Amino acid sequence: MAVPQDVAASGATVAAGSVLEWIDKAAYACAVGWSASDTVTAYVGNVHFTRPIKPGNLVEVHARIIHTGRTSMHVLVAVETTDVRARDYSPATHCILVFVAVDETGKPREVPTWTPRSDVDRSLQQNARARLEPRKRIQSVMRAAEYTDDGTTPRTVFRFLAAPADANWGGNAHGGTVMRWIDEAAFATAAGWSSETAVAVYSGGIHFYRPIHIGHIVEVDARLIHTGHRSMHISVRVRSGSPRNPHDLQLTTACMSIFVAIGPDGYAEPVTPLTLITAEDEALDEQARALIALRAPLAMMPVELFRRP
Repeated sequence: MAVPQDVAASGATVAAGSVLEWIDKAAYACAVGWSASDTVTAYVGNVHFTRPIKPGNLVEVHARIIHTGRTSMHVLVAVETTDVRARDYSPATHCILVFVAVDETGKPREVPTWTPRSDVDRSLQQNARARLEPRKRIQSVMRAAEYTDDGTTPRTVFRFLAAPADANWGGNAHGGTVMRWIDEAAFATAAGWSSETAVAVYSGGIHFYRPIHIGHIVEVDARLIHTGHRSMHISVRVRSGSPRNPHDLQLTTACMSIFVAIGPDGYAEPVTPLTLITAEDEALDEQARALIALRAPLAMMPVELFRRP
């Protein structure tokens, strides 16, 4: 059940960061069960928040393997929700996560091969494979962008220490926790530009490059880099490093989130257009437009492929 602690700052619906934590935990359990080893989150893609989840709603999170590589597992997660009195579940979101199995030293290890056994299995595997090349192109565009103090667009930076409560079984910050941090920083940026009614409608291109160690400094840097008529595109980068070297933080995670501001009628309101002043502002705006074009062909999976029988 969605509880008050899961709710966004607006108080109306569950925060996207809470949903992302649920997704990661379910997928992690699925990946660990398949590989019989510890795993790390490598990628989370195309999370469309299509249905708001209200506090008090019942929530079900389903995870299943749909493709394996030599050391990787592609896990499809579907989130469904219902009013406690109705018990009629409807899809809220779904996405594919990629996990990598690791041994006791943290090095990748091989996983058992998953073989599709039905037409639905084969369709899901084909969908996962079709995303491999676009994912590489998206990652390339995101890694190529430069972020310096020359940018003038709205920016939110959180800095704190990764606490023991944030740890996964491997002793590093849990992937779902990192995604919650990302959502919180992105929300602060979106709310500052529009209003506190801002909600996430999409998170994607979440690449995990290196682990965040407990006790290390964490810096979450969110920047508004593009606006549509009603949308705010926010690029978030997470860096981390030892407190002994606070000026030498390394990139650990990157993500693009899209927010809208909800009006009194329950629909997204127009947002103020972003003014681009410097060359970096213009370059990041172009990056957002390039990512929109790259993601356009990646249609959402048909609901009937992964809904409960």
